[in-house]
Amino acid sequence: MNQNNIPQADAISRLVTELNKLPGIGPKSAQRLAFFLLRSPQEQSERLAEAILNLKQQIKLCSVCYNLTDSDPCTFCRNETRDRSIICVVEQPQDIIAIEHTSVFKGLYHVLHGAISPTDGIGANDVRIRELIQRLNNGAVREVILATNTNFEGEQTAMYLHQLLTPLGIKVTRLARGLPFGTELEYADDATLTRAFEGRTEL
Repeated sequence: MNQNNIPQADAISRLVTELNKLPGIGPKSAQRLAFFLLRSPQEQSERLAEAILNLKQQIKLCSVCYNLTDSDPCTFCRNETRDRSIICVVEQPQDIIAIEHTSVFKGLYHVLHGAISPTDGIGANDVRIRELIQRLNNGAVREVILATNTNFEGEQTAMYLHQLLTPLGIKVTRLARGLPFGTELEYADDATLTRAFEGRTEL
């Protein structure tokens, strides 16, 4: 084997290994992506690398709702046309994208960045519950919609929040059961998610 080929082979192998770590990317898909990038113009690879670096360097958490943003507060929290009396609580930032796609919700958001899961060692202090309570202290919020996932962790988190928020005199609702148990919000289709919002019930 030509010695000049070894660095290139190592570079391909390293890229395949890193791509394989991405969710939903198996070894064969990682290999196809690596060879696609190898064959593509250098400018395309440079743009991709720059976009990834910018993502890591510029994206931060909104100091109000903890959504991912490149400006603080985020666009939702800055938008004066949104209904500030309703907060929708989600587990992850990508859940907001799914909800916004339906155009059915016009309030504000709060991102927990996880769900309570004792088996995984994740308690109430490990997600953004304390920050949610602080947001409710001003008395402007009349309803909190719990839009956690419909799996065991999501249900457990919703029940914990319900117990925590009810004494505050705030209406606490849960998305309707149009979402099958085990469904992750980001994968729900628009029609199902819209029905879940419209049919939400008070806990």
